[in-house]
Amino acid sequence: MKKILVLCTGNSCRSQLMEGYLRHFAGDRAAVYSAGVETHGVNPKAIQVMAEDGIDISGHTSNHVDEYADVAFDVVITVCDHAKERCPVFPTRARQFHHNFPDPAKAQGSEEEVHAVFVDVRNQIRTYAKTFAEERL
Repeated sequence: MKKILVLCTGNSCRSQLMEGYLRHFAGDRAAVYSAGVETHGVNPKAIQVMAEDGIDISGHTSNHVDEYADVAFDVVITVCDHAKERCPVFPTRARQFHHNFPDPAKAQGSEEEVHAVFVDVRNQIRTYAKTFAEERL
């Protein structure tokens, strides 16, 4: 079973969405964790849009990358440029992958407009996670 770390800035939205989808698509082929170079708590809107797609991430926690310093990851996926730039060097053979997804937490506008941004980013992440699981696990 591969160990995968999804890394983002605050471990509140994008990395939480990716963790949820990778767990879903990878099944028992991978143990998936997520963390941030900071911790901001799991965004309630991320929980909501995942629930709308049938994935429950309400039990996820916002973790700092230092919590996993002793885990021998096989894969590290950064989901924002900020995290990629600040990504610590892991003393493992971890393969690193990167995709810069927009930050839905920065969306502005009406409640409906913000929700639409969260859904759009969720859908982008779902597509990436599904393809990643099919091609790399």
